Amino acid sequence: MNVQAIRKSLPAPEPHLTPQDLVDRAASMRTLLRESQDETDERGHYSDEIQQKFIDAGFYRILQPKMFGGYEFDYETFFRVMVEISRGHPSAGWCLTLAASHAPVIASHWSEAAQIEIFGSSGHFASPHRAAPGGTCLPVEGGYIINGVWPYSSGIPHSTHFLGATLLQTSFPPRMLHFVVPRGQYTILGDWGGDRTLGMRGSGSNSVKLDNVFVPEHMTAFFDALGVKQDLSEGTPGTRLHGNPMYLGVLMGPYHASLTSPIIGAARAAIDEYRDILFSQNTFVPPFIKRAFETDFQVNYGRAIALTDAAEGVLLQGLRKHMEYCQRWAKTGLQASVEENLRLWGMLQTGARLACEAIELLFQTAGSTAARKGSRMLRYFGDAQMYRGHMSSQYMTFAKYIGRSNLGLPTGFLDL
Repeated sequence: MNVQAIRKSLPAPEPHLTPQDLVDRAASMRTLLRESQDETDERGHYSDEIQQKFIDAGFYRILQPKMFGGYEFDYETFFRVMVEISRGHPSAGWCLTLAASHAPVIASHWSEAAQIEIFGSSGHFASPHRAAPGGTCLPVEGGYIINGVWPYSSGIPHSTHFLGATLLQTSFPPRMLHFVVPRGQYTILGDWGGDRTLGMRGSGSNSVKLDNVFVPEHMTAFFDALGVKQDLSEGTPGTRLHGNPMYLGVLMGPYHASLTSPIIGAARAAIDEYRDILFSQNTFVPPFIKRAFETDFQVNYGRAIALTDAAEGVLLQGLRKHMEYCQRWAKTGLQASVEENLRLWGMLQTGARLACEAIELLFQTAGSTAARKGSRMLRYFGDAQMYRGHMSSQYMTFAKYIGRSNLGLPTGFLDL
């Protein structure tokens, strides 16, 4: 099947859809997502019904190339949608974000033939990307035999594929091999949901197991997942095929934005919950009035709003900077430096930290009722703590890499 045939057979489902249409659709699902929070958390992921609504709304196609039935909008559009979904249910937003954000990875680094196969006849693609290497990889004729378990594969329950990474030990130093496996060739382990974790219980972060799976060579790619160590002077398969610098495949910014946006959504949700508390509960001491009319609660509420507004501003500006770097490469051939990428990562970490501070402030001042099992405020607090503990959120660790790169010193792990 040639590219022109693909272009004709995979039009976008709604050619006149706009970015604002997508944001409005996400916002309209808020009540449904909130009403299903308990069952989603117990199950470990959102329902098939909600998944179909996400598909019908076009959320999985926001970043997907037009050639394969996508809308090819920018990252800012995508993450504005993810914030709105996360405002309805943060862990559902995490699950969707980590399943719907990786079409650009495929579009950037895989060959045209592989993209035709991966996006398929319908154009629907959903996959997590476990960029941290795991398992074992044995080269064989025509491809590789891959074994192993990849934990925390957020978004896997409703996936069409699994995108993972492993180390090819036949070279020195070992090379990072990224691979794509279609659904049916991997096992989703039942190790997520319920009371297994403090938060993000509905994020679909199950482990994935591969048992002697043959992966054809054309379904693999060698690239720097952070997009800072490889020479991009000739672009990527994606920039040549699609003519869009977004498909340069530089991932450091977008990958942390995938964690930042659900936390900003959680902060918006906590603000909504706190507002309800202000108008429904009285102050602790006389005169007994609704908390909305007491100064201390007004201050806490206002501070949380300001923190969250700032967090969202940081997120959106970070995404714009990322696109500026991609567009600069298209115009001048200059790719984003290690320092620029690290500072972008740190910027997005800071946005998420501001959102966490807003959630924690509201949780700490909402009263002990907010700490009861089943409380939405407790849910959002737990979600924020899951982000706080994520390896990618460790800002003190990454701050030294930013400092080193700015000083012209070896950054450490990026120079190995």
